[in-house]
Amino acid sequence: MKRAIKYYRIIWLKHDLPASLSVFLVALPLCLGIALASGAPLYAGLLSGIIGGLVVALISGSSLAISGPAAGLTTLVAASIISLGDYRVFLLAVMVAGLFQLTLGLLKLGAIANYFPSSVIKGMLAAIGIILITKQIPLALGYDQPDFWTSGFIKLFSPDNFLGSFDNFNNHITRGAILITVVSLIILILLQQPFSKRLKVIPAPLLVVVVGVITNILFTNATSDFSLKQTQLVNIPSNIFASIIFPDFTKLFSTAEIWKDGLIIGLLATLETLLCIQAVDKLDKANRITPVNRELIAQGIGNMTCGLLGAIPITAVVVRGAANIDAGGRTKLSAFTHGLFLLLTVLLVPFLLNKIPYASLAAILLVTGYNLTKPQLFRNMWSLGWKQFIPFLITILVILSTDLLIGVSIGLLISIYFIIQNNFKVEYKITKSIHLDIETHCIKLNNNVTFLNKVKLRKALDEIPKYSVLIIDGSESNFIDYDILEIVSEYHNKAHDRHIELHLKGIEKVKITAVH
Repeated sequence: MKRAIKYYRIIWLKHDLPASLSVFLVALPLCLGIALASGAPLYAGLLSGIIGGLVVALISGSSLAISGPAAGLTTLVAASIISLGDYRVFLLAVMVAGLFQLTLGLLKLGAIANYFPSSVIKGMLAAIGIILITKQIPLALGYDQPDFWTSGFIKLFSPDNFLGSFDNFNNHITRGAILITVVSLIILILLQQPFSKRLKVIPAPLLVVVVGVITNILFTNATSDFSLKQTQLVNIPSNIFASIIFPDFTKLFSTAEIWKDGLIIGLLATLETLLCIQAVDKLDKANRITPVNRELIAQGIGNMTCGLLGAIPITAVVVRGAANIDAGGRTKLSAFTHGLFLLLTVLLVPFLLNKIPYASLAAILLVTGYNLTKPQLFRNMWSLGWKQFIPFLITILVILSTDLLIGVSIGLLISIYFIIQNNFKVEYKITKSIHLDIETHCIKLNNNVTFLNKVKLRKALDEIPKYSVLIIDGSESNFIDYDILEIVSEYHNKAHDRHIELHLKGIEKVKITAVH
């Protein structure tokens, strides 16, 4: 026991402590930025990061994954807060989401992500990236009115929301914010290039925040017109725990919208978590496999805690998990320690956070959104063919036009259509040959033949010409649906009348019962 404690202490000091510091520096600006993009109190993002580190990490079976607020949930969270009209009611939806995840984990349904087509998931994330970019543009330009773009994507371009806002846009921006955004974007873009690997001593998001803070201090001290207004800076309460908003349990059953939003948030958070876990496991040099059902239980408890304590929902996050691995993290102690660092920052130095410009956070989120919807992604999906590209593109367009649930549902239906259509083509193969001037047709059934092919099989049988030989070969089939056997048996009874010589291989006739 003592040896084990000593071993883990050495691992923590040598690997997990430095890694946790690196992850903390990446997570801090992202927690603030994602809360900003979600339309939630900024402290809610920090609380989510703390809960992801201190609660989820202890329960999770993953050694390297890091949980916290995720960019993929921002659109859904922002829409839910607006539609429910009260942040305290929204927190109930977060608790419902956690309960849903906990139930999935207890019922061992962690494989749910495997039933969503990759094209639909990629389309969903690309649409979220586009919306994330559009929502951050006003902040990146220094616009300090929170109601600039609050409606759906399409409505952004209506006169009231777009042209009307630009009529007085100059009254709400400063050139300093635009300058900070441009410098921040240059830093983020340069540090993503291969030649900058040696420069990555400080995580790019943290460097952007530091540069933004220093730049605004210089503007202010120089009494420049470029200095930012107070409304363009982060505003964290000095005593964060005294300002926490708690859920209003009296309204739990006041509207079905709470449960609907909770289930949608829970489903999306589950998908994002499971996809992240797969990615992190692939990066793990020790080849450890995360138990997905235990992960869902951990995420469920984490999100129920988030709802209870006034935080926004969390998932496992690829960016933080990858940062943990790159920094040399070895065990879940790195995730736990990063949560401690976030907690100590909130408790001891909240005044430093209030010097961060929104423009710096907006620049980070613009790059995050771009990474979700890169042109390369569209080119790659196009190269995979129509059956992948159409569900991908339609998922994006419908999400932008309506909402996330409708977009994913329609994308899923289109994917299912292509699966069924493909199934029609592979369930049998027809060959034709001529022997002694007699046409011989062979219908070779594949491994599994289902009722989905009834219509096309019946049509193929009807097209067999008179005075020919037909062979229906099911000798290599593992499963032939009763509906197919019934069609074949029915055809067998009438083949003689059509002057067709029919031979069945590996197919047993069934008794046909007339239904009146």
